[in-house]
Amino acid sequence: MGGLDILINNAGVITRGPVTEASDADWSLSVGVNVEAPFRICRAAIPLMAAAGGGAIVNLSSCWGGKAPGPNHALYCMTKAAIASLTQCMGADHAHQGIRVNAVCPNEVNTPILRSGFAKRGFDPDWAVVELGRTVPLGRIAEPDDIADVALFLASDAARYMCGALVEVNGGKAVS
Repeated sequence: MGGLDILINNAGVITRGPVTEASDADWSLSVGVNVEAPFRICRAAIPLMAAAGGGAIVNLSSCWGGKAPGPNHALYCMTKAAIASLTQCMGADHAHQGIRVNAVCPNEVNTPILRSGFAKRGFDPDWAVVELGRTVPLGRIAEPDDIADVALFLASDAARYMCGALVEVNGGKAVS
């Protein structure tokens, strides 16, 4: 299609549990999908974008990725913190090339990954999503479109002066 203008790194996995319960396979999967893949894809995309005069990269981090890591998600939180840091570093390093690098940092999102986590812990996912929504000032957890709209904004010219930003999408649920 003539070039690369936008890259959105959205793949991710959640490995639950404390470090003492994490296997080497859990580590490899978490780091491979959540950190290594976006790193390698950005490394390949940035020269193409730079040669074309710029572009936008949007990474998916998490509210749990540094500001307030959650309990029993050590690998997930660590990898999402790595993406937040990588986003800020790349934002600073490549802004002069016209490449804007930002991250969306969602809180809980109604996805199959979240629902499977509830099911694995013995909760009915529909009930758990509703109960979790009661902890959010807007009255519900995010739907995938809520996050996609922010990613679309960051990829658009409307965010032309944003670079290295970590944008929390949390429905008003404070992360402290």
